[in-house]
Amino acid sequence: MADDTPSGFQAGQTALIVRIPEAEPAVRAWRDRFGSSARAEVPAHVTVLFPFLEASRVDTDVHAALADVLGGHPAFDVRFERCGRFPGVLHLVPEPDAPFRRLTEAIVARWPEAPPYGGRFGEVVPHLTVAQSEDDALLAASEADFAPGLPFSSHVSAVDFIAHDGVEWRVRATFPLAVPVVP
Repeated sequence: MADDTPSGFQAGQTALIVRIPEAEPAVRAWRDRFGSSARAEVPAHVTVLFPFLEASRVDTDVHAALADVLGGHPAFDVRFERCGRFPGVLHLVPEPDAPFRRLTEAIVARWPEAPPYGGRFGEVVPHLTVAQSEDDALLAASEADFAPGLPFSSHVSAVDFIAHDGVEWRVRATFPLAVPVVP
């Protein structure tokens, strides 16, 4: 999610995210205090694509296409063992990150008019935002507080389509990933 402006979300914006409920105990307090998406009722997550299409453009055909694209990708396990930093952002690093990258690439290939983060970054780095601040000491304190809760793992079996209603983000649909075939 674009956690870079506290009130920068607009009604009608949409996103595709993977919820990571296992992260909540470790990061919720920091996300509530220093992360705009948490204050807008978005749970701990890794963003697949933000922004996606304007909500008014998302109809049954788009839902069917999302189900088709996402359903072609297998469910996977991910582990969070370490923190990373972007300027002003403390985040958790998903390992492996390749399945998240493939999901993003597949959605962008289908909807090239919706580049990740509006095309602001040359490379999209999958991550779970914990805290945002220009105060490096605060980010260090955040990391020291929740790092003892690492590592944790999560099973990723679905992608949520969420939309902002002007106040908060709400899940509008959930698209399952394919169940991996075990030989």
